[in-house]
Amino acid sequence: MMATSVNALAATPTLQGQSGYINMPSALVEADGSFSLGYSYDQPYGAFWVTSTVLPFLQVTGRYVSINGIPGFSNVTGEYGSGYGRYKDKVVDIKGRLIEEGAWWPALAVGATDILGTELFKGQYVVATKTFGANQNLEASLGVGHGRPTGLFGGVRWTPSIAPSWSVVAEYDANDYSKDFHAIQTTASTRSKGPAVGIEYRWGWLGAQVARHRNHISANAFVSIPLSQREFVAKLREPKLFEQKDAPPRASLADWENNGQAGAALVQALVAQDFRNVRVSFDQRILHLSLNNNRISNLGRAVGRASRTALAFAPAGTRRLVITYTKNELPLATYEFLDLYALSNYLGGAIDRQAFLKTVIVRSATPEDQLALGDNESFLTSLVDASPVGVDIGHDGNVLQLRSEDREANRLRVAPKLGLFFNDPSGALRYEIAAAGYYDRRLAPALYLNSAVTVKLIETISGVTQESNSLLPHVRTDIADYKRGSRLKLNKLMLNQYLMPAENWYGRVSAGFYEEMFRGAGAQLLYAPRDTRWASDITVDAIQQRGFSGLFDARPYHTATILGALHYRLPSDITLTARAGRFLAKDVGVRLEAKRRFLSGIEVGAWYTKTNGHDITNPGTPSNPYNDKGIFVNISLSSMLLSDTQALASIAIAPWTRDVGQMVTSPGDLYDMIEKPRRDMSIGDGLGNLGERPDEQALAALYVDPKPLSNPWPAFRLRVEQAASTTPTLPEWAGGSAVAGAAILAGAALDKPADRFVQKHQENVAMRSFGNFGKAMPLVLVAGAGAALAFGDERASNIGLISLEAVAASIGVTQVGKYAVGRARPGAGQGPWSQVDGNRGNASFPSGHSAVAFAAVTPFAMEYDAPWLYGVAALSAAGRVAARQHFVSDTVAGGLVGYAVGGWLWHSQRENRGSILSVTPGAKSVNVAWSGTY
Repeated sequence: MMATSVNALAATPTLQGQSGYINMPSALVEADGSFSLGYSYDQPYGAFWVTSTVLPFLQVTGRYVSINGIPGFSNVTGEYGSGYGRYKDKVVDIKGRLIEEGAWWPALAVGATDILGTELFKGQYVVATKTFGANQNLEASLGVGHGRPTGLFGGVRWTPSIAPSWSVVAEYDANDYSKDFHAIQTTASTRSKGPAVGIEYRWGWLGAQVARHRNHISANAFVSIPLSQREFVAKLREPKLFEQKDAPPRASLADWENNGQAGAALVQALVAQDFRNVRVSFDQRILHLSLNNNRISNLGRAVGRASRTALAFAPAGTRRLVITYTKNELPLATYEFLDLYALSNYLGGAIDRQAFLKTVIVRSATPEDQLALGDNESFLTSLVDASPVGVDIGHDGNVLQLRSEDREANRLRVAPKLGLFFNDPSGALRYEIAAAGYYDRRLAPALYLNSAVTVKLIETISGVTQESNSLLPHVRTDIADYKRGSRLKLNKLMLNQYLMPAENWYGRVSAGFYEEMFRGAGAQLLYAPRDTRWASDITVDAIQQRGFSGLFDARPYHTATILGALHYRLPSDITLTARAGRFLAKDVGVRLEAKRRFLSGIEVGAWYTKTNGHDITNPGTPSNPYNDKGIFVNISLSSMLLSDTQALASIAIAPWTRDVGQMVTSPGDLYDMIEKPRRDMSIGDGLGNLGERPDEQALAALYVDPKPLSNPWPAFRLRVEQAASTTPTLPEWAGGSAVAGAAILAGAALDKPADRFVQKHQENVAMRSFGNFGKAMPLVLVAGAGAALAFGDERASNIGLISLEAVAASIGVTQVGKYAVGRARPGAGQGPWSQVDGNRGNASFPSGHSAVAFAAVTPFAMEYDAPWLYGVAALSAAGRVAARQHFVSDTVAGGLVGYAVGGWLWHSQRENRGSILSVTPGAKSVNVAWSGTY
């Protein structure tokens, strides 16, 4: 950690973790990619908190708050829950900066506290912040809140120029503590709104604050880690580069063709540098290598080290070098070096990057790029493959481990393992310390045995006593029973066969013990087109639940899961994943995932799952079933260790362990396997840190996505102005209204006869299916517009955006109509024009589904001269009548709204391709940004 002083006026965490003062927030957010964690105490609350600036304008905070004065479950010794201690609550807060501070205007942000779960600390606020002074060392904020805080609040921070690590902070605390949870028992009721003052100190990543309130003192200590920093410590233990002097005398072409010793020496030198699955081919004076490196984290750097070694061993007269990088023997990326003299000069620092780029081809690998082990038969007899068991200290993030690994990545590893069980009533935190053994072996081409065994050494998890209350199959909620199992456990025993059936296609077939709780067999097929930001896969697993002992016993529950996934990588290294299908508890639905990868390699993300599982038991309710959700952090240890590594430490936290929306642990997810190498290949020029030269570290294109997310407001404002400038004139309004009125009246004449017909046949299977079609089709059409926006060319992307704009506007118009008219739906049985009883937002006129369908298709129908799309929308509208959700006149009115809005926006924006949200993949980059003249 760098121990340098920083300006303390930078966004500083409050006692709750969000940027602000003491308890009150400011409009500032910490620098993009900041990750802070700390502990605060403010009677009666103690909080462990984590905050991350996941986007340049968005800050997300998670808190685990303990409340003094009330027990979590029971305070009677011996009773269930008595070991849990104080009441504890999980809280999620968000803050979004709407406007950055300018010369004459303040920064503006909106925020919400406790947006999930029990909502004990729920609130919303708007706050503005401005800095003053010649050195910008005075900051002031003013805001208004509803809930927590309540009413006006404000804060001030002053940082002396002579002591930039220190700050004095003051605020007006607007929290109404008397309304807090059990405020009398916790003594929170003795606190009141009012001023508070404090002093802060920041040193490098570390910070602390002590504040005086009216009748007590609070404290906050934290560490703030810049995830956008590539490395936190220097690579002092990194193996040195291979040098020409370490190679034997250069072999001749005849030696390579007639004697395997030269090729064997090259393989041996690569294996000594942690390369595995090395294959060598020499034909027509082209030296071709395929290999993998399980230690070096950057693809370009791994290929660079391999190319240095290959240059030293290549026979005289070699005219080209081709290196294919693999994972589990599947080819992922190929680097073709067309001029070995230029390669040597670049690695030696004699020529610059631009000159060197003319001699290199970086591309996705094909099945033909994979070399077979049989190509190396002449080398094998000369190879020495000693792989003794050794002791590693501080390797791959383990304090101590035993490890052995040979050239084919046959690997044995034994290391300590810490397991945590969190938030059980019998104890808020329980743990186990075990010795974990891992053994991986290559059995045949791309066929691997993967196994893991643990032996518990010290543990308290056997004391977990909470029983599952789930009404679904207990696919995860019996976790405590598994943790109480035998001391020796066979956690994993899998056979994985990896395949590449065609270019851009990857496959995996697996069988065995997937994890602690399930065994079975399955397969995955992934399609990942070259030079694009998206990939899709489908995974099928037939599995059975394992027994509690963790050995070979089993439980009767078995099922088959099938999940399709679409992955899309946006700028700023944001990856969105949507999964849909059948989950572990036989529930069907979707799971949405979003994550951002920072320059350090650390990933922060979240997931949300919606299925038909209807988990109504606590914490769910019949009116609000629980949906699985949570956050996760994948920590790349390379940025924190003295040597490079691909090792990760992963943490996932969900509010509750439930059975709904659960997936089996993948034995070898293909997208996870190819994601990092393909990302490295697509960013910048694809060479990464190939030469490990000092000047490469200054090339931002090596590590940073060249198309970061931009501020969408200027171009969005331009589109609004364009739409406003083409608003229909009064005569056009009058003519259109007359035609629309006539159409609605004509539809009204069919209201009664159509509804009588539908009511008579409503139990018919075809009629029910038609109703389901009408309900689902608008969503399909909106998804199609989104796909055109994300994956289409410039023209299709523009029309997709217009379509989505029309959908949003149509929803607004129809909601106004529903409140204004208040017509009851046909199912209410009160007549065609009776009034809705209750929520007018759920009224019948006009039809929102019809409006959405027509709004979605109209821009495409007009742009591409495809009138048949109106027929699809009309069938969708008719389906709403078939389901008795709308009268005919409702759907006519909704369809007219969608058509009118869609046509209006198409006419105003169809030529505006230069000012759109374009999501257009290119050979080496993708543009995802609003752009235009404004």
